[in-house]
Amino acid sequence: MVVTYKVVCGMFFSADDFVPIKRQSLHLDDITEEELRAYYGSDSEKPLLMAIKGKIYDVSTFKMFYGPGGSYAMFAGRDVSRALAQLSFKPEDFNGSLECLNNAELEILQDWEYKFMDKYARVGQLVPKKTSTENKAEEESVWDRTSAEGIKSKYATGE
Repeated sequence: MVVTYKVVCGMFFSADDFVPIKRQSLHLDDITEEELRAYYGSDSEKPLLMAIKGKIYDVSTFKMFYGPGGSYAMFAGRDVSRALAQLSFKPEDFNGSLECLNNAELEILQDWEYKFMDKYARVGQLVPKKTSTENKAEEESVWDRTSAEGIKSKYATGE
């Protein structure tokens, strides 16, 4: 699994090898996964967006990968946390669910999140469809436990 991960990571260009497209700064309000689907590349006036652990990133600078016809076009307009963690291209894994992921998969996902934080502008946050306080708190709790800070504190405390 680690070898596959390294191969997949190696398919991306270094940020130094690519001149970003000039685009106006974008910031979305909190949106649902359903609303995120509108940013998958069918409308050339809209940016290509993708979410990891509920955080939405503008991946338009790598349209050759995430735009229509690109190798990772199926990821655009979705929260693909589960797919990235499992290195999966299965449509059923194109979601933000972190349920039943093992520690190795969570670490892989964390590495992907670091890559996205470094390469792409964060432009928004996903909110759950269900608006009850309990469901939102539960989702935020899962994202917090797998955040960069959460992983670091876990190792610092020896949990």
